[in-house]
Amino acid sequence: MRALFLAILCTICAPAQAESRSFTSSDGIRLHYLDQGAGDTLLFVPGWLMPAGIWRPQLDHFSRDYRVVAFDPRSQGASQVTSSGNNVRRRAEDLHELIEHLQAPRLVLVGWSLGVLEALLYVNTRGDDRLAALVLVDNSIGETPPQQGDAEIRYGSKRDRRGDMALYVGALFRKPQPPAYLDWLTTETLRAPPEVGVSLLKIPYARSFWRTSVYQTRKPLLYVVTASLEGQARTLHRKRSGTSIEVFTDSGHALFVDDHERFNHVLQDFLQKTLAP
Repeated sequence: MRALFLAILCTICAPAQAESRSFTSSDGIRLHYLDQGAGDTLLFVPGWLMPAGIWRPQLDHFSRDYRVVAFDPRSQGASQVTSSGNNVRRRAEDLHELIEHLQAPRLVLVGWSLGVLEALLYVNTRGDDRLAALVLVDNSIGETPPQQGDAEIRYGSKRDRRGDMALYVGALFRKPQPPAYLDWLTTETLRAPPEVGVSLLKIPYARSFWRTSVYQTRKPLLYVVTASLEGQARTLHRKRSGTSIEVFTDSGHALFVDDHERFNHVLQDFLQKTLAP
């Protein structure tokens, strides 16, 4: 009887599996996303060449109380690899079309790395009417001071592409990660041909554009960064009302994996304040 009770309890407590879903963009590209849970919608957008599944710690945690959607931008993850539209402007339009497709009454948009720029371009071009709040994770938003350290991604080597991408993936973390996990992420980065990766890194906007986009929206904003962006976070917090910040000094760029318990706690607290009735 006790064993049966524990089995039932585990079934109740275990997070539901994410549904694999897709829709077709206005230019005919199949775009994939993971969908898990119910309630107000949290939409997570990954960084350069990363799959939706990198948000697994957030899918499992937040799907207990929210509908969690993790997006595979075009040419990434399980979305269609295409030779067209591999630029920040088209991918911001893809984001708009996904948000329209989801038809969520209240939606919190969470962008990481390149996903920060796509989220800000979405706000700049489409406004924030569909958003309840915005969460930006570890990319410059064009504020002062400039980001410390070398934030450039060097890509396109024909010497050892898998080896180069394995180095890139490893550099996302400061905490040890399972070798199988790192190998999976490396394999995911190789889905897109080199020319697609290069195209995605061509950002035709000045730093001032991103700063203007941040101040364009008055929705609640959470800016979560590593130490290289602490200065920008503190400037934004001082100058923009409705901004919360959190600095992860001991985590890598993928801080929501490296220190997922802390990140989830910070985001949970922000959501409770923002989405309270």
